Amino acid sequence: MRALWSEAHTYRTWLEVELAALEAWEELGEVPPGTAARLRAATEAEPLDDTFAGRVAELEALTRHDIVAFTRALTELLGEDARFVHLGLTSTDVVDSAQNLRLREALVLILADVRGLRAEVRRLAVEHKHTPCVGRTHGIHAEPMTFGLKFLNLYAALGRDLARLERAREAISVVMLSGSVGTYAHVPPPVEASVARRLGLRVDPVTNQTVARDRHGELLAALALLGTSIERIALEVRHLQRSEVREAQEGFARGQTGSSSMPHKKNPIASENLTGVARLLRSQLQAALENVALWHERDISHSSAERVVLPDATTLASYATRRCTRVLRDLVVYPERMLENLDALHGLIYSQRVLHALIEGGMMREEAYEVVQRNSLASWSSGRHLRELLAADPSCSLSARELEAAFDPGWYLRFVDHVYGRFGL
Repeated sequence: MRALWSEAHTYRTWLEVELAALEAWEELGEVPPGTAARLRAATEAEPLDDTFAGRVAELEALTRHDIVAFTRALTELLGEDARFVHLGLTSTDVVDSAQNLRLREALVLILADVRGLRAEVRRLAVEHKHTPCVGRTHGIHAEPMTFGLKFLNLYAALGRDLARLERAREAISVVMLSGSVGTYAHVPPPVEASVARRLGLRVDPVTNQTVARDRHGELLAALALLGTSIERIALEVRHLQRSEVREAQEGFARGQTGSSSMPHKKNPIASENLTGVARLLRSQLQAALENVALWHERDISHSSAERVVLPDATTLASYATRRCTRVLRDLVVYPERMLENLDALHGLIYSQRVLHALIEGGMMREEAYEVVQRNSLASWSSGRHLRELLAADPSCSLSARELEAAFDPGWYLRFVDHVYGRFGL
């Protein structure tokens, strides 16, 4: 990502668009044959590097225009043949088309990162398919589930992230060489079609003097949503690592320290970091949405924002995905603690099963609810097991065998294989 968004690579990508346009002009007989080939050979022998980028910066300080500075630097480097560079084009033709090329490259990297993360999530889902734990709603113990189901949910979410990123990559993979205000007055449509073919992009069917920024908004939205999936993982790890829970924790390397003052501390620092990164990704989407509406056929209010949010958002998304993968690769899981927590509320998590058993036995729902709730509240306050209280309650019509069956965690997990089967796992 650092190389992708460097100034030197920016200018190399601009040059790719310019040379593709020159080759198209040659096909039309408007530029002497061999011009593009000579320029391409010259820049392969002497690539546009940091020194070239420095010269562009010097010229831009004078011209106050990046493309003018770029073409002047090319003329200094390449000589007479460079006079045909930028023929018929306007600045945004080059900048937008090249930027889309780089965004597509960035998405190739991010998609690979997400596939790596999803593979790690899949591993944990399969490994803990039948590891029982307590499910929580509102942060409160709810009913038995398996630890693997947590990861199966995340596996599905990351699949949707991949699909959104693929769609965003398709949306951004367009080229625009339509000239000032998009009329093709100075550059005929065959030039644009030829450039699109050479660069592996599609022709944007209609433009003004910019590629419409809803395409970029879609990309930043996909990255922001990827950030929410990563935050879901990070938040789960943070909650599970709490001292009162201790069902899982981030790996703790030899020699690592958790606190400058408390030697015992092991803190979920990576997951907390990822939560903050997800906030940044969401904030960058806001800027992308603001960039969609521009004045008339163009202005450059979007440009300054994009110089920050496009490199930052793609780089952050890649960083966060890779760091999240490391968190899961090193995750320490405590199944024994999960079993302890399953009964931490002395059977209260089985209240719905008891309720249904009473109803199936002929009791009205309202009466059954009152019986279970009354004994549940007594269990809360006394610490006695719910099954014990129900067995002693004359209002509870369930036999000892029926009560035992109602408190069986396996009953809650009987369809786990069915859910996994939907994913071929």
